[in-house]
Amino acid sequence: MASEFDLIQRYFTRSAANDAQSGVILGVGDDAALLQVTTGMELAISADMLVAGTHFFEHIDPWLIGWKSLAVNVSDMAAMGAQPRWVTLALALPEANEAWVAGFATGFFACADQFGIQLIGGDTTRGPLNICVQIMGEVPPGASLLRSHAQLDDDIWVSGPLGAAALALAGLQQRFSLTEAEQELCSRALHQPQPRVELGLALRGVAHAALDISDGLLADLTHILDRSQLGAEIDFSAIPLTPTVSTYSHDSLVQQWILSGGDDYELCFTAPASAREHIQHIGQQLGLSLSRIGRVVAGRKLQVLGQDGTALKIKEHGFDHFAK
Repeated sequence: MASEFDLIQRYFTRSAANDAQSGVILGVGDDAALLQVTTGMELAISADMLVAGTHFFEHIDPWLIGWKSLAVNVSDMAAMGAQPRWVTLALALPEANEAWVAGFATGFFACADQFGIQLIGGDTTRGPLNICVQIMGEVPPGASLLRSHAQLDDDIWVSGPLGAAALALAGLQQRFSLTEAEQELCSRALHQPQPRVELGLALRGVAHAALDISDGLLADLTHILDRSQLGAEIDFSAIPLTPTVSTYSHDSLVQQWILSGGDDYELCFTAPASAREHIQHIGQQLGLSLSRIGRVVAGRKLQVLGQDGTALKIKEHGFDHFAK
């Protein structure tokens, strides 16, 4: 059976040929990594933990688990308007299953390579399957997209369709019936989210506030509203949906999942009405369908309005790890 250091050397240590170009002075293999942060840049840092049974199913293809474990962290950099640069990885494994580790590492590095990210260190240990990723990125001073900067009468935008991941999860848990083809389409959103890094960079100086949708649109938008001390009105009919989700959007359960299901990893951001044309141009340049779904209002209330203009009744705003 492979040792801890065998696994690190075999699956997580890569050639140092590009280290100098990526700002890595010393990477995997020592007590700490050494980095050269670009002159004049601020360092953005975020961390996420993914626990088997809570964030992913253990039987899922390990390639997809590897991809998602990094992608959700890359999404945090996108939401800040930061360029992702470096990452550390800590893994707790029930056993030294080399086939699983090989698949996981391949998916992890596929995501890392797509976004130009260097793995610079981490840890492995024996225990219940648990993945912890810390990511670091760079952003010019004063250019970060913060939750606290939404302004009265801002438009509220999202970067892509919502609800597919939540519908896929409901299908896997047999809480909702989908055809095999529908389940496969929705599962792509659940297992292989696509971080909107280029959009986050393009929104510097354009958007007032931003975050990524991980726990559900309403729960995450509430973070912006709380930090900005404002409210919002959302037009449910303006929320972009995939064809599969749209098919079932008349169902009250599906409406709840669209608003609160989470795992979308699209960006939600606010911007002044004067920026509408520019934002649509950004979307066209990036091949993204950016959707204006509401506006920021005075007060502290968040309402979702139906087609008749009346507020929808929402049971839950999003995922909470400690909710009973």
